Amino acid sequence: MLLVYESEADWEGLSAEERSASVQGHIAFARELREQGRFLYGDGLQPTSTATTVRKVSGKTVLTDGPFAETKEQLGGFYVIEARDLDQALEDAATISGRDGEMIEVRPIMDYSDT
Repeated sequence: MLLVYESEADWEGLSAEERSASVQGHIAFARELREQGRFLYGDGLQPTSTATTVRKVSGKTVLTDGPFAETKEQLGGFYVIEARDLDQALEDAATISGRDGEMIEVRPIMDYSDT
């Protein structure tokens, strides 16, 4: 899984043209992986202000609106891809965006097929 982090404040500071160029870059990346048969799923996420965090505290469900952590970057989107190995996934992550400030976390997905 490729997790895309960015500063929401930086995103809001981009011009409409810069945002469009960034989105088009993500669309092109997904299209290339789709053509290779390696794109499984992916999408952008709404801002953290639309989020609700669900936690269990002493056996009770507690809901919290909005962001739940003070961080500089927020999870802005994700890709679930097929890669032959970690090196290929890292290469893919390096080609997602040329925009400064965007960070890609590469994390394998758990395989529960043997359980």
